Amino acid sequence: MADFALVDGNSFYTSCERVFRPDLIGRPIIVLSNNDGCVVARSAEAKALGIEGFLPYFRIAAQCRRLGVAVFSSNYALYGDMSRRMMTVLAERCARQEVYSIDECFLGLDSRADRLALARSLRDEVRRRVGIPTCVGIGPSKTLAKLANHVAKRTPDLDGVFDWNMLPPGAMDARLATLEVARVWGVGRRLGEQLGALGIKTALDLKRADPGRIRRRFSIVLERTVAELNGISCLNLDDVAPPRQQILSSRSFAQRISELPALRAAVTHHATRAAEKLRTQGSRCALIGVSLGTHPAAGGEARHWACLPLAAPSADTLLLVRVALAALESLYQAGCRYHKAGVVLLDIEPANRQQADLFLPPPDPRRENLMRTLDTLNRTHGHGTVRLAAEALSERWHMRQDLRSPLYTTRLSDIPLVR
Repeated sequence: MADFALVDGNSFYTSCERVFRPDLIGRPIIVLSNNDGCVVARSAEAKALGIEGFLPYFRIAAQCRRLGVAVFSSNYALYGDMSRRMMTVLAERCARQEVYSIDECFLGLDSRADRLALARSLRDEVRRRVGIPTCVGIGPSKTLAKLANHVAKRTPDLDGVFDWNMLPPGAMDARLATLEVARVWGVGRRLGEQLGALGIKTALDLKRADPGRIRRRFSIVLERTVAELNGISCLNLDDVAPPRQQILSSRSFAQRISELPALRAAVTHHATRAAEKLRTQGSRCALIGVSLGTHPAAGGEARHWACLPLAAPSADTLLLVRVALAALESLYQAGCRYHKAGVVLLDIEPANRQQADLFLPPPDPRRENLMRTLDTLNRTHGHGTVRLAAEALSERWHMRQDLRSPLYTTRLSDIPLVR
């Protein structure tokens, strides 16, 4: 019987930091959000100390110093490259791979009889070649594989690997009865509360729910989740994470800025990142919005917003940046001290459903090839390897990263030396 494995990097961000710092083995680690605002990742040791996620860092800074917690700014270039390395190792061993997030992927195990041995071998090889500890969950559907991974992480005796086929007949339902319905892939807290109001409080309750009732009350995707819990594989990644209807790239500045060149650099960066995300999900947009925020004052925070249409839906970085900068010019007020800028893409549609405009020239295939080349270079060598010149007009807009580790794998000068 064909099965799926879900491989997940344990405490991925903190594990990436630990790879190049063996002195941090056994020591609690936390990673902070943009501008060192709040806690976004915690090692197992930090969780054991009772440090909660998404707490503002300034509230626990003294506690972290007292307890010897290692604190890092987010180092997305490092995490992205370590993710690429991990996924490459896994792809070498399994022909079918679907990357779900920066630290998770599904693998097709076909009809292998030695799937437990393979899972342990995958863990060992990722740890040896990349340095990231992982857990592996195996099941006849992606939803069950995801739940198996959850069990593997929270049951130390399993040594990081759990396969539903390890259980004797009837034991699977007993295990599902211990898992909250919100833990089921694609359910989450809000939908879990709605299901709980109907008496569906555990994964077993959802497994036994009437599929027709679930479809009428919720969606066809949740109906498929019921089938998946019963061992019938029918969910694609796009079913659980459909293409976004709006794409936002926004960030606060490390310091207030009033110079137009710095704002142009920031907006160029955000429009570029949003365009990359747009192409990744195979979409185009017809509207682009730009927002500027002034720092909160006695009268409240002033926000400035402009939205401009495109002549035709597009995912071309150069075009989106040009329109975004035009919106910025209409918003900018000399003398204002801005603390945040952002770009949002709206009116998004699949690229393969675009209706051509009789009065506009067709898209230039050379530009489409250029965008593919741009994405390939940045995906291979790290974000920002190739970027627009306008993004480098000023460095003042960059976020605060006072505690960022070196770019060990993506910057030549940061490569560790063995002496």
